[in-house]
Amino acid sequence: MWWSRLKALIIKELLAVMRDPKSRLILIGPPIVQLLVFSYAATLEVRNVDIALLNRDSGHWAQELVQRIEGSPTFRSISSLQNLAELRDVVDRQRVTAALVVGPDFSRNIEAGKPADLQIILDGRRSNASQIVAGYLNQIVATLSAETPAGERAAAKSVAFVPRNWFNPNLIFQWFIVPNLIASIALLIGLIVTALSIARERELGTFDQLMVSPLRTHEILIGKFIPPMMIGLFHMTIYILAAIFIFGVPLRGSLLLLYGSSLFYLASVAGLGLFISALSTTQQQAILGAFLFLVPAMLLSGFATPIENMPDWLQPLTVINPLRYFLVIVKSVFLKDIPPAEVLNQTWPLILIAALTLSAASWLFRRRLE
Repeated sequence: MWWSRLKALIIKELLAVMRDPKSRLILIGPPIVQLLVFSYAATLEVRNVDIALLNRDSGHWAQELVQRIEGSPTFRSISSLQNLAELRDVVDRQRVTAALVVGPDFSRNIEAGKPADLQIILDGRRSNASQIVAGYLNQIVATLSAETPAGERAAAKSVAFVPRNWFNPNLIFQWFIVPNLIASIALLIGLIVTALSIARERELGTFDQLMVSPLRTHEILIGKFIPPMMIGLFHMTIYILAAIFIFGVPLRGSLLLLYGSSLFYLASVAGLGLFISALSTTQQQAILGAFLFLVPAMLLSGFATPIENMPDWLQPLTVINPLRYFLVIVKSVFLKDIPPAEVLNQTWPLILIAALTLSAASWLFRRRLE
C-alpha cells in the first residue's frame, strides 16, 4: 500500500510541474540556452583584444616584434600612436586593454647584447583581462628574445623546458567549462524545483489536503524529492550527450560511476531544496532562499577559482557545498578516467549532506504540523 501511495504522489508532483506552461518553459528552455551560451561565453580566455602601440624604433627587431603581435590570433586590432598623450587618451577612454611602448634604441641594444627598453601599460580597471593579455605579450617577447643574438648564445648554455599539458593537451577551454556546467545547472534546476514544491502547495491551498491524506510524513518527503531527482537526471543526460556529441569533450571514465554518484548529488540538492521549502511560506520566499544558497555555492565550489586560493577562514564553508564534490567527480570522469576509490572519496560527503538536510527538512516539516 505504501508504494501505491508514494507512486501516486510522485505522479502528482510530475504532473504539477509539467502541466504548467510556465514551469515547462523554465525546465526545458533556460537550461538548454544556458548550456549553449555559457559554453561559449563563460570563458577565462581573452580574445579579440584591442591594443595600442607607440613604436619609437624603426629597426629590424622592433618591426619583427610588431609583426608577431599582428600575427597573433589573440589581438583584433593594433592602433599606432604618435606620442604619449595619445596613449594616455586611448587607455583612459578604455579603447584598448593594453599599450606597448618600444624604446628608440630597442633594436640597437639587442644587436649590442644590452637590455632593450620595452614597456607594457595595462588598464587596471580590467584586472583579469589585463593580466592575461600581459601574459600573452610576455610570451611573444620571450619567444623573440630567444631568437636574438644574446638569446641564442644563452640558449646554448641553458636547459630547454618543454611544457606538456595532461588531460587537456590543447587547452581547449570548453573541455573545462562544459563538465562544470553539467553539475552547476543540475544544481540550479534541482534546487529551485524542490524548493517550490511545498511552498506551492501552501499557496494553492492544497497543503492541508495533503496532510489529511493517508500519506505519512516521510512518504510525503520522499514523494517530494524523487521527482526533482528524475528531472535532474533527465537534464544531466541531455548535458552529457551535448558535451560528447556537440562540444567534443572526451568521456574517458565510466558513465556508471558518473550516474551512480549523481544520484547522491541530486539527493543532497533535493534535501537542501526541501529544507528551504519547509522554511518558506510562499513561492517567492522559496525562490529567494534558493538563490541565497546558489550564489555562494557557485563561488565556493571551485568552479572559477581554486578552493586552495581562498582565505583559510573561508575554506571550511566549502565543506557543506555539494557542488564542490560533484564538480571533481564530473570533470575527473570526463577527462581523467578517475578510479572508483576516488569517486567514493568524493561521494561519501554527498551522502552525509543528503542525510543531514533530509533529516533537518523532516524535523522542520513535523514542527510545522504541530
